[in-house]
Amino acid sequence: MRRRVYLVLEGGHAGGWLGGLVEIGLIVLILLNVVAYTLQSVPQIEQPYWFDLDVFEIFSVAIFSVEYGLRLWTAAEDPIIGELGGWRGRMHAATRPLMVIDFFAIAPTYVSAFIPFLDLRFLRLIRLLRLLKIARYSPALSTLAQVIVNERRALFGTLLLLLCATVFAAAGMHVVEGAVQPKAFGSIPDSMWWAITTLTTVGYGDVVPVTGLGRMVAGLTMVTGVGLLALPVGIVATGFIDTIHRRDFVVTFGMLARVPLFRGFPARILSEILNLLRSQTVARGGIIAVRGAPARAMYFIVSGEVEAELTHKKVQFGPGEFFGELALLHETHRRATIVALSHCRLLALSAEDFAMLIRKHPTLKKRIEDAAREHLKTLGGDGDLTQSEMASAGQERDWFREDD
Repeated sequence: MRRRVYLVLEGGHAGGWLGGLVEIGLIVLILLNVVAYTLQSVPQIEQPYWFDLDVFEIFSVAIFSVEYGLRLWTAAEDPIIGELGGWRGRMHAATRPLMVIDFFAIAPTYVSAFIPFLDLRFLRLIRLLRLLKIARYSPALSTLAQVIVNERRALFGTLLLLLCATVFAAAGMHVVEGAVQPKAFGSIPDSMWWAITTLTTVGYGDVVPVTGLGRMVAGLTMVTGVGLLALPVGIVATGFIDTIHRRDFVVTFGMLARVPLFRGFPARILSEILNLLRSQTVARGGIIAVRGAPARAMYFIVSGEVEAELTHKKVQFGPGEFFGELALLHETHRRATIVALSHCRLLALSAEDFAMLIRKHPTLKKRIEDAAREHLKTLGGDGDLTQSEMASAGQERDWFREDD
């Protein structure tokens, strides 16, 4: 029962018709709550319909409370939470960002019920956080949040540059225009208002330079502001596109769990591997690897088929299979040219990323070596490879197929 409820709440349409119905119902309820919150600010609507709005608020809180309780109960079905076990895992689940939003979406109503003397306007403002609950059902919103977290260092760097430019611009205008306009530029803090509005290209026009030198400083500040504001936009846009493409191809733990190479590994290790995968789309007839080129990655096939052109045979790979595993162990060259037989979506795991995983998890390296050895034995047993070729392949071959 717990597993079924988990799939309904977390799987959406993947949880069957009931999961899709629950997801649509919660989205509609969230949007209706935002509408109700907005209407409560209109006296002509709040006064005659206060009872109906209060009933709807109680109904909404009841639904959201049941949802929050069920999400905590079923959190153990999450592979990572399940490893922590019991209440420890559920407490960890409760601290996740979306669960924190779920908590604050219902907390104001309970607080106002037991502490009625608090400022209701402030509590109503917190209730507006319910709109953020929709991020659970919007991949674009959750992706944007993830991009901001991933690019936080670069964004922080651009913020520092903007602050430095603000100080320099304010100091320059204070020196140039301070004596002419002491009220606007008499001090650096006073000049900062003009610097911020100019650097951000808002340009209210309430404070403007009047001297020729001041206008030169203003022009330089404007050009600098355009360049600085373009930096965070470019960083977020590039990260958003990259993450969207990755999410189109990654299928949680299911894909890696079906690959014998990773079978039996803890969910925490699989989660690390998923975060390192990079998507790649190849059109029909596209060349994925060329014989003699350095081998730098292994690939998992999400959809489509590829063909490896070896010396003695041609081998095809389909969805769920993988190739190029020895590239993660040896700096070797490709022995086969790999071509896409149809439109393919691939997930690439670079040798550098996997080397980091091997250092953290030595058993992963042994698993790859054992799997490659078994596949080489299989290839040698069909008469296509001699013993000397097998020995050479142990250093140079960079592909294998999934065992039946």
